[in-house]
Amino acid sequence: MTAAPGEPDPRAQLGRLLEEDPADLYENAPMGYLSALPDGRIVKVNRTFCAWTGRSPDDVLGARFQDLLTMGGRVFHETHVVPLLRMQGAVREIAMDVVRMDGSVLPCLINAVELRDDDGAPVLMRATLFEATARRRYERELLAAQRAAEESESRSRTVQRVVSDMAAATSVADVAAVIVERGREALKGSGAALVLVDEPPPGAVDQLPRLHTEHSTGLPTDLLDELQAAAIGQLALELAQGVRTVALDDRMRTGQPAVAAAMAAGNLASLVLVPVTADNRRLGVLVIGLGGAARGDLISLEEPEAVRATGPADVELLWTLGRQAGQALERARLHEETARQAGRSAFLLEAARLLASAADVTETVERLAGLVADRLADLCAIDLVSEQGMTRPVVRHRDPALQPLADELRERQLPPRGVPHPGLEALQQGRSVWRTLDEELLQAITHDPRHLEIARELELVSVISVPFVSEGRPLGVITLAADAGRRPFTPADVEVAEQLALQVSLVVAKAQRYELDVHTSHTLQANLLPPEPPEVAGLQMAVRYLAATQGVEVGGDFYDVVRLPDEQVALAVGDVVGHDITAAATMGQLNSVYRALLVDRPAPSAMIDRLQASWSLLGMQRMATALFGTLDPATGQLRIASAGHLSPLLLTAGHAEFLPVEPSRMLGAPPAPAPALEWAGVLAPGATLVLFTDGLVESRSADIDIGLGHLLAAAEAAGTSDPDELCDRLLADLTGVHRADDIALLALTRTA
Repeated sequence: MTAAPGEPDPRAQLGRLLEEDPADLYENAPMGYLSALPDGRIVKVNRTFCAWTGRSPDDVLGARFQDLLTMGGRVFHETHVVPLLRMQGAVREIAMDVVRMDGSVLPCLINAVELRDDDGAPVLMRATLFEATARRRYERELLAAQRAAEESESRSRTVQRVVSDMAAATSVADVAAVIVERGREALKGSGAALVLVDEPPPGAVDQLPRLHTEHSTGLPTDLLDELQAAAIGQLALELAQGVRTVALDDRMRTGQPAVAAAMAAGNLASLVLVPVTADNRRLGVLVIGLGGAARGDLISLEEPEAVRATGPADVELLWTLGRQAGQALERARLHEETARQAGRSAFLLEAARLLASAADVTETVERLAGLVADRLADLCAIDLVSEQGMTRPVVRHRDPALQPLADELRERQLPPRGVPHPGLEALQQGRSVWRTLDEELLQAITHDPRHLEIARELELVSVISVPFVSEGRPLGVITLAADAGRRPFTPADVEVAEQLALQVSLVVAKAQRYELDVHTSHTLQANLLPPEPPEVAGLQMAVRYLAATQGVEVGGDFYDVVRLPDEQVALAVGDVVGHDITAAATMGQLNSVYRALLVDRPAPSAMIDRLQASWSLLGMQRMATALFGTLDPATGQLRIASAGHLSPLLLTAGHAEFLPVEPSRMLGAPPAPAPALEWAGVLAPGATLVLFTDGLVESRSADIDIGLGHLLAAAEAAGTSDPDELCDRLLADLTGVHRADDIALLALTRTA
């Protein structure tokens, strides 16, 4: 390489640069150089290091190297760098931060060697410092990217676990447990809770939505209560704000002191609120508590009341959890509602079976209240409309331990008009009434302090009242109540209660009609029975009437004893065919005609002839057997005639026999060609005459003659002529609990 004429020689210029290179390279090298004594005092430094730190060489020389480091760097220098130099004589790429003159920090990488004398004692440390700002930034970005990737993967795993766990959840409680636990894990929170919204009953426009905690872990109950109380009235606004963090700060202490106090008591620095939604419907909120330093820690590296930042990725994760939880809640509710609907159908079927087997209104409502309290509600009260006004025949509670309180409610009728009692409103309006019970309503519908105390002890929070209506006529009302431990009533529960009330209305109306018919029938039947026999001098008499064990209480059997004007006594016993209302009516008509004919005092045979002759004229619908007689108590003269009836029994001195009375045709049968025959004789003093109907001796399994034989034996075995004792002994010996036919029994003893 040669230079053009007149130009400097480049080889000479390069030589000069090479001769000056070592010193210039040290001073202006792209890295900092320094040499320091074993105690750290700097004895040599290049210009590059001084320029980096903004210090002059005079400021650096004599200063200790470790004094130019940050606090953390000084600690690291003493605990790591110096020991490593002593042990291995050199260190490579040690990251340390140097403090510039203006206080800013210069990231560096340091390589250092330690020079020693012949005895191995340290003499000098030579260090090379590389500026690492770009590298440190790169490393931070790399770490941030790695951390973001790990967090993204963690969030993906969280979402996958949530989706998997919720897919297996079949109940609202299961879904709540999953979302609470996974939400807490996602933010490493101190606790979490799922608070759900209970919408007010349809039509209750003046009622605010209620909140209830479905599942909670790690959060104080007082805090959840205060949060719910604070949200009432502005629930929609709270849920519309999306995922947000509420810090325990001065604003919280001023605006919501009760919530702030509960957070402080729970050692919580902030709360993260996550709306739980499904199809744009807000179902509730997931509350995650983030805590401060653990109680009892002597040293905490966190600033007090520090609020953990919730980044966009966390917000997106929480939004996803909220939406997943909402969809899972809807699925679980649908599953539970399907199961409940099946249960309701089974309940209505069981109620129909129970109502069909009930015997009367009282038994109907008692069985129904027990079934409702066991399957549909916690408390069931039934009020009925009667001729005397409102009655409350039954109040039943699901818990036997609380039944005494329910019994006290039974003694308290519905309040008068003007009181907003759900049962009274349902009865007056003829429609179902569904109410949420709060303290104000409880005070309005209770009668007295004890009534209010009972309602509070039962912890009733919701009530459904449905009227019983038949053909537009109110029959009563059924009231179902739920306590604080039961899930709130739903429109489906109201529908079931209405279907049940419809069934009950039909049954109660039918039962009330039946009871009215029975009462009317009993009254009429009782009036058909003849009065007690009169007292007659010289005679002791006893009568007994037993209806068959099935059917009406009065059949076609009758007896009668009438004192005639001539001091004689007319006797009669008879049996109209059948055991029903028609037989009873025919018996009453026959007995009335018999007494009317006695005005002329006809003989017993003439009585039969007259009745036979007028039977069709009287319009009698049934045939009948009858035995008529007259007795003179003073002389004992006895005359008897029979119209197809069994002969009377005569008991004399312990000997029993049937009188030989020849029967004529039954009353209502075609007339006989000849008048009825009449038996005449004398009833001796002390003798007893027994007139009876065939129900005393007939049996479906034996011939009537056998029954008549048993009657003779029983009369002789009775050992008494007292009419009352004799009647009782005969009935005891010849009848049982179940009787297929009526029995009329007349016994009289002549005493003089």
